[in-house]
Amino acid sequence: MVTLKQLAKELNVSISTVSKALNNSEEIGEETVRRVKELANLYNYRPNKVALSLKNNKTKTIGVIIPNILNRFLAKVLFGIEREASKHGYNIITCISNESLAKEKESLQFLANGSVDGFILSVSQESQMNNEVDHFKNTIKQGLPIVMFDRVAHDVMCDKVIVDDFDATYNATKSLIEEGRKKIVFISNINDISVGKLRERGYNKAILETGKLEALVLKIKKKDDTAKKIKSFYKKNKNIEGVIAADSSSGIIALNTAVNLGLKVPKDISVIAFASKSDSNHTIPRLTTIRQHAKVIGTHAAELLINRMQNTGVEKDMKTKIIKTSLIKNNSTL
Repeated sequence: MVTLKQLAKELNVSISTVSKALNNSEEIGEETVRRVKELANLYNYRPNKVALSLKNNKTKTIGVIIPNILNRFLAKVLFGIEREASKHGYNIITCISNESLAKEKESLQFLANGSVDGFILSVSQESQMNNEVDHFKNTIKQGLPIVMFDRVAHDVMCDKVIVDDFDATYNATKSLIEEGRKKIVFISNINDISVGKLRERGYNKAILETGKLEALVLKIKKKDDTAKKIKSFYKKNKNIEGVIAADSSSGIIALNTAVNLGLKVPKDISVIAFASKSDSNHTIPRLTTIRQHAKVIGTHAAELLINRMQNTGVEKDMKTKIIKTSLIKNNSTL
């Protein structure tokens, strides 16, 4: 592997000159920069990242831990993180916790051992269920900043990026009430995580405020057959007129099940779900969605972390950035 020293010797310049030329320093003339880069390309020179990180005490790498790689929302957040990190010259290393507390701890310990300068993560389901946060606090004590997004641990002092989960379901439920819907059900398969609970509270508040409507909640567990559970619920609870779904799969299945049972959507029943544009494009009729703007969440998370990493030693208050959701009306509502 060719080194800076070898390039400098062949060009008859100092190692410092070669380094500055490769980094486009204004101190070096255009002709010298051109000669250095041509020779570097000829020998396929690549900077030694390990040596650079030891010299600068920086890896220029961000560790990202997400609970589920198959979740389209999380994949889009990851896209936003990578795009923003790349703009600032950072690489990312991604680990998947698979909703496991043990894997989450393992990923933090593995990457905190000199591999990354900070973390962006969404808390695993098991961590939230057990209210386990010490592994996050210990990582921050090591001098590695953390930014949490979507599912966050409120007991951990760090920057956070969330959406207005409570307001989103509150406003969506109000919109169905304004349509004249009387029997509105809240369906969720994310009952054990913070965002699922916030969304249910928003629904409950809107129902309670009417003073006459009854809250109907269908909680679906991992082991359940979602389609069977929703179909059974529809049959037991006649004349359901509205659905608020806390997640995309529950919303899509609720819509399809209603159609399969002979209900006309949206004449007989309206359906709203937290889902993406691509989700709505694959339903008939097109699903009315609550959009979370996943890529924007990723961008803000990366911005917060990079700002924190570039200002180490500077006392700054922790920030919580709230991304406003959008209710996109399509053909599954009036």
